[in-house]
Amino acid sequence: MTESLVKTSLDDSIYTITLARPEKRNAVSDRLLGALEQALIATPEGTRVIILAAEGKHFCAGLDLTEHQNRDPFGVMQHSQGWHRIFDRLQNGGIPVVSAMQGAVIGGGLELATATHVRVAEPNTIYQLPEGRHGIFVGGGASVRVANLIGPGRMCEMMLTGRIMEADEGQRLGLSHYVVGEGECLDKARQLAERIAENAPMANWAMVSAISRIDNMSSDDGLFVESLTAALTQTSPEVAERIGEFLERKGKGPRI
Repeated sequence: MTESLVKTSLDDSIYTITLARPEKRNAVSDRLLGALEQALIATPEGTRVIILAAEGKHFCAGLDLTEHQNRDPFGVMQHSQGWHRIFDRLQNGGIPVVSAMQGAVIGGGLELATATHVRVAEPNTIYQLPEGRHGIFVGGGASVRVANLIGPGRMCEMMLTGRIMEADEGQRLGLSHYVVGEGECLDKARQLAERIAENAPMANWAMVSAISRIDNMSSDDGLFVESLTAALTQTSPEVAERIGEFLERKGKGPRI
């Protein structure tokens, strides 16, 4: 029954995962979350980039509150940790993820989006953390991922007031990397995914695996891990071939 909530397709080395609950603005129910996890587990061998998209007018309106009413404290904690596990697989699975966003990117939807590495937004995209207005707290990683992007003070203000942030402001603050025209987010995501897929797989793995972790380390530890990561990536046969080709082109000079 969960398959229809998330659709998947593979085109060459790009794997697209599409949230498919448009009648509920792609609100995250337990079944949708489980379907998303299964889609990630089933990522085809050879996938170089994942695109995360959504059917309908909205990317994701967050937690489905109808499922949140009767949980006890331990149940809420387990539920939150389930979100953490799945979103961590998205962020730290070693494959770059490009998200195509439109409409509502609210609450858990924003937590989901900020677990991706490259974010494309349409002009009608809005961001909101309304949990405070509902009397609850974030549970899908916003206090880490969203706060890291926009700062804890800004995140606190968003939760306290429930204000809506529009696409341009969201881009200025880092919630998206690109704002494109109406109806263009998926095409742009595909364009970016194709470009990312041209990179050496080990280099992509290093960028999406190491940078966020180094950010959580002391400076000395981060620099040490940077050196180890550089040693792994820069000595692979594919990189040696790429550098050789670059130096050969450079030696020939500019084409006239």
